[in-house]
Amino acid sequence: MKVLVTGVAGFIGCETALRLLAQGHEVAGIDNLNDYYDVSLKRARLARLQGRAGYSEALFCLSDEARLREWFAHYRPDAVVHLAAQAGVRYSLTHPQAYITSNLVAFGNILECCRHFPVEHLVYASSSSVYGSNARQPFSVSHGVDHPVSLYAATKKANELMAHSYSHLYQLPTTGLRFFTVYGPWGRPDMAPMIFCRKILAGEPLEVFNHGQHRRDFTFIDDIVAGILGVIALPPRPNPDWDPVVADPATSSAPYRVFNIGCEQPVHLLEFIELLERRLGREARKIMLPMQPGDVAETYADVSALRDVTGYAPRVSIAEGVTRFVDWYLDFYGADANRS
Repeated sequence: MKVLVTGVAGFIGCETALRLLAQGHEVAGIDNLNDYYDVSLKRARLARLQGRAGYSEALFCLSDEARLREWFAHYRPDAVVHLAAQAGVRYSLTHPQAYITSNLVAFGNILECCRHFPVEHLVYASSSSVYGSNARQPFSVSHGVDHPVSLYAATKKANELMAHSYSHLYQLPTTGLRFFTVYGPWGRPDMAPMIFCRKILAGEPLEVFNHGQHRRDFTFIDDIVAGILGVIALPPRPNPDWDPVVADPATSSAPYRVFNIGCEQPVHLLEFIELLERRLGREARKIMLPMQPGDVAETYADVSALRDVTGYAPRVSIAEGVTRFVDWYLDFYGADANRS
């Protein structure tokens, strides 16, 4: 297959592209290398891909509709894995326009290109953040997600709605993947594992929100990518049993589907910090703070729908995952490990 991976310089995008290439697919990557976080890390990820057989790359913004259409007309992908987005819940409180441009306008352009240059399957990144104020645990794709508590979450919910409209109107097969707290080697510097590692090594105090009572469904990058690859080859079909009177939000009479990808084992944030401390051999100083606006207390994924369709089974325990992450962190940053 020819697979387009957007956000290819990102954490999940790079790992997905590497795995696709290993399976013998052609991969074209697009990224804009924005400076939301350290661009040198993004370039280091791209260096892992560049020069590999079957890989090509273009650097531009997906909000540039003309450039994207031109690119689709030339490359003609069979499938699209759309992972590019403006990430981060807290950043959305201060930079809302970045989310409107990157998560709404750009996604609209992707949908239009997939419509006019038909693809077999559009797989796109949603987020566990869409569950918002929903307090039912574990989070199920059959739950309603109508009360987001951040603009980031609202844009991801909007992506799911936009995808459904194109699935309904144009029979475009679309699958949304709600990722749950992804971590591992080559991760994002704005996320807790990287922030905590740097601060523990530097002897700086950790800001621990919700007084450490957060629980997160930490999911190792290898398990996330396995879920993505399992989905790509299985474009959704209309659900013949879909009932518009008692509508299941995860399926449709159109070729549309939404899945959770998580580990199904929520971990207290303080336990995660303790695992980091053990591997780093240092104790962290902690400043306990109240819940931040836009945050949620707990995430816990029900992945039964994905398991039923693809056989998905997360394999990496939190202890193994933290060990592999810290080992990479120390190796990658070396003497500068406390300045990532």
